Formats: sequence, structure tokens, C-alpha cells
Amino acid sequence: MPKIVYIEPDGTKKELDVEVGYTVMEGATMNGIEGVEAECGGACSCATCHAYIDESWLNKLPEMEGMEDSMLEAAVERKSNSRLTCQIQVTEELDGLIVEVAPIY
Repeated sequence: MPKIVYIEPDGTKKELDVEVGYTVMEGATMNGIEGVEAECGGACSCATCHAYIDESWLNKLPEMEGMEDSMLEAAVERKSNSRLTCQIQVTEELDGLIVEVAPIY
């Protein structure tokens, strides 16, 4: 099972096993990761699962689609490595992925 490293807004680092087929957001919500609210339940319509992907992992993720890009336009503190975790499916290739949860305001 792939391990995903979540860094919560306060800097707490948690390394969790997340089953293949789940999203990075589901892994966070099922394990109580602070800052991943997921208000829309993963429908890509709220940006409350906004996170920063470690730069070394960006090219290993599928490209961002238009809906995700539009939702991130409304996100606070969007950066070049911003993604919505509801749009990232966990695969074996993502073992070790580092995700920093965006601050909540």
C-alpha cells in the first residue's frame, strides 16, 4: 500500500498508508488530517482540499484538468504547485508522495 506523507498546516508530518484507488483527499479525511475539509465530498467544487505538492512529485501526477484549475482560482494562496487532493488518485507509483495542506483562513 502506498505511503502518503501529509504535512498539516501547523507543520505536523504524518505518513499514512492509503489504499490504491482512493484519492489523496480520501486518505486525509479518513485519517483526520487537519486542514482537509473536503466540504464537497470530492466533487471538485469547493477547493477545501487544497494542498501544495512537493516539487519533486509534480511531474509524476496527471495533468490538472480545467475544472480543478477553475476551482483553484478561488483558493487562498494558490501556488505553482497547488492541487486539489480530491483530483489525485492514489497509485503504487505515488508511494512517498509529499502533500502540504494549504493553510485554512
